[in-house]
Amino acid sequence: MPVASTTKRSLASALRVLCTGCLFWFATGCATSGPPASGRFESKDDRGFVIVQDVGIASSLRSDFRRAVRSMEDEQYAEAVELLSVVTEAAPHITVAHINLGIAQGELGELEEAERSMTRAVESNPNHPVAHNELGIIHRKRGKFEEARSSYERALDIYPGFHFARRNLAILCDLYLSDLDCALENYERYHRAVPDDAEAGIWIADLRNRTGRAAQ
Repeated sequence: MPVASTTKRSLASALRVLCTGCLFWFATGCATSGPPASGRFESKDDRGFVIVQDVGIASSLRSDFRRAVRSMEDEQYAEAVELLSVVTEAAPHITVAHINLGIAQGELGELEEAERSMTRAVESNPNHPVAHNELGIIHRKRGKFEEARSSYERALDIYPGFHFARRNLAILCDLYLSDLDCALENYERYHRAVPDDAEAGIWIADLRNRTGRAAQ
């Protein structure tokens, strides 16, 4: 059993969903110029979670979006912000562009700007669980813990199987809200969804020890 400080550091390291798991991609047809073409933005994680948004967008913006995703993969976040600012200004209806812009701004420490971008993402699609989850992450970073909780819970209302939001809610309740019942419930639900996450088992055992609850 790790000591509390070690446990806290390991939990804190899990607060941020890896960018490779939450970046949004664009898949489209062969159009290379001219008027907006029908296309598809989609997000995928390593467990098969996918969200798709079909949109019409000019080929130049498709190119900017792809370049921005590559920049984020290379951790060139300033370049990504520049490109995605163009995309979101020209096509404010594309939820995933706002999300990626907010992620890049967050990586640069521009948390106020990131919150604005994530808020715009939620406004453009109130039923997008990733937008709510990412807004929750920014709220947590800004010390807005109750707002973060509301965002994670909204993501889970929309899609109860969204395990990233489940984990983020558990960690928030554990480390920031001292709501151990919420933390244990959500760690356990997360671990049932992701049983090969060994760290989650450690977190659950630690919480049961702290709350005096026997293993179930």
